[in-house]
Amino acid sequence: MSDLAQEFAARIRTAETPLVIRAGGSKDFYGNPSTGERLDVSGHVGVLAYEPSELVITARAGTKLAEIEAVLAEKGQCLPFEPPRFSPATTLGGMVAAGLSGPRRVSAGSVRDHVLGVKLLDGQGRELSFGGQVMKNVAGFDVSRLLAGSLGTLGVLLEVSLKVMPRPATEASLRFELGQADALKRLAEWQRQPLPIAASCWCDGVLSIRLAGAHKAVEAACRKMGGEAFWADDFWQDLRDQRLPFFGASTLWRLSLPAAAPVIDLAGQWLIEWGGALRWLITEAPAQAVRAQAAALGGHATLFRGPETLKRQVGVFSPLSEPLMRLHQRLKAAFDPKGLFNPGRLYPEL
Repeated sequence: MSDLAQEFAARIRTAETPLVIRAGGSKDFYGNPSTGERLDVSGHVGVLAYEPSELVITARAGTKLAEIEAVLAEKGQCLPFEPPRFSPATTLGGMVAAGLSGPRRVSAGSVRDHVLGVKLLDGQGRELSFGGQVMKNVAGFDVSRLLAGSLGTLGVLLEVSLKVMPRPATEASLRFELGQADALKRLAEWQRQPLPIAASCWCDGVLSIRLAGAHKAVEAACRKMGGEAFWADDFWQDLRDQRLPFFGASTLWRLSLPAAAPVIDLAGQWLIEWGGALRWLITEAPAQAVRAQAAALGGHATLFRGPETLKRQVGVFSPLSEPLMRLHQRLKAAFDPKGLFNPGRLYPEL
């Protein structure tokens, strides 16, 4: 196992130009374009601690996600939020930095919810530790979870401790032929009931539901919900890793909304997850129209994939209010006073 922290710290302390932090590169497409010298952290690997009885694993940030999941699988455990694996090179640090969760997020929570502690290098090359390796370890501001979704703009992740969970005892999948409005209505009804729904996906007139939990609970839910049972391991894995044909579009919007939001009046192709709270859209509508619709419903829209020219023109993430941007800038200045790390990856002002 390799510990390259001192080498990274020396590079940071002597840097005179921005640094682009990169490990597996599986999420190079995500975020605004960023320029600088590459800081390759892919060699900083290794599982440092794993306590199955405590449901906690700690590993260096360059460790491949596949290795983490293989270690957990040996003990019948998993990362419950199902982070997407866009390539075999996907790493633990990239998973946290991107903050993306998969189909099970609707029942298990997000990446941020499972981060217990981190070690990182700040913009002065100092090694900082936040959180720990137990679930009740935070007093005051939870900095470790702040790193989830920061896209490497605050520091170089060295180690991450995560809460893990046992794999479900039983799973089953059901399929229903429904239009979008009826699917959203059905999802809202089910969410008010004690059903073990672990994932949902609506696309092209078909609503797919995954149930997970104790055998009797899953069996009872299948009888109550009806629908057509189908063998779906490949389907949910392809949804998680965005291998379904829908995700082949060159321009793809990701809308985060209240689950109860109605059908959105925008022409295009839709794929809906998380009980209605996550909506993927392929459209030719202007970015302003997409974001205005999302904002009107209490959510926001991200240009998840798109040409760099479009990213530079409209920005990847929804614009922040002035008070929120000032807060982001203060955090950036505290962690990275010289502005070294991934400049512009989140917003041009950071």
